[in-house]
Amino acid sequence: MKKFALIGAAGYISPRHMKAIKETNNNLVAALDRFDSVGIIDSHFPEADFFIEPERFDRHLSKLSTNGKGVDYVSICSPNYLHDAHIRLGLRNGADAICEKPLVLNPWNIDALADIEKETGGKINNILQLRLHPSIIALKKKVEEESADKIYDIDLSYLTSRGKWYHISWKGDYEKSGGIATNIGIHFYDMLTWIFGSVKENVTHLLEEDRAAGFLQLKRARVRWFLSVNYDLIPEHIKAIGQRTYRSITVEGEEIEFSGGFTDLHTRSYEEILAGNGFGLQEAKPSIEIVHEIRNATPQGLKGDYHPFCKNNG
Repeated sequence: MKKFALIGAAGYISPRHMKAIKETNNNLVAALDRFDSVGIIDSHFPEADFFIEPERFDRHLSKLSTNGKGVDYVSICSPNYLHDAHIRLGLRNGADAICEKPLVLNPWNIDALADIEKETGGKINNILQLRLHPSIIALKKKVEEESADKIYDIDLSYLTSRGKWYHISWKGDYEKSGGIATNIGIHFYDMLTWIFGSVKENVTHLLEEDRAAGFLQLKRARVRWFLSVNYDLIPEHIKAIGQRTYRSITVEGEEIEFSGGFTDLHTRSYEEILAGNGFGLQEAKPSIEIVHEIRNATPQGLKGDYHPFCKNNG
């Protein structure tokens, strides 16, 4: 049985990590969050030590390590801008890291973390669960079986409504989240480059606090993408059935159905990490480079091959 510590226990995504730790028959021994609304821990690991101050959490992990009871993994569900520091905290306490996406905000952070891996002997794993989704795996296999000269036309649309709280929280803070493309788009960019190859061109058409859009020329695909957290931009037929999220990927006009099957992907991710098959720094880097370029781009407006949703003024 492996011992885990968790940073960001009060966050939205942390219950999936607790569930994954439990379902892989391991134990959460310590958790950290500046907020103390963490009753969810009782559903999984009521005996876990809990801290609201990172200094005391760090000292606790250090004591465990000194006494030969150190944790094997530190799972990181904290705000994006803190991932780098929390990964370092874990590795310096003798643990491997399991970090939510985006792994870091800037490409050069990846290179610096590679040095920390060498220094400590630890391993940094990134949760890239779309790579484990059956529909996405099937699509990758299909593309690999086609002619290597074939270039696919892809439209990616992801609109996931967020309330006013979103823009007040760290997620709405550009410096802390990296903006909308980083916060809600990065796993799609990872999936697309994993299947269709490296980036040849990266064009940004729109870049606003509630929406972003652009075009990616990949080795084997032309991708028009649109992301939004604005409910008003949701297609009317989706609103009519009471849903607040619209997710669509079309390849050559054919819809790729992957809305189901997400429930257990964190557990699958943990199974692969525990088996030594986690996604490391180099797997994470291409998508980090894409969002960094988008974040620092000058939007071109409605020019060239832009996503049709760009015309929606909701």
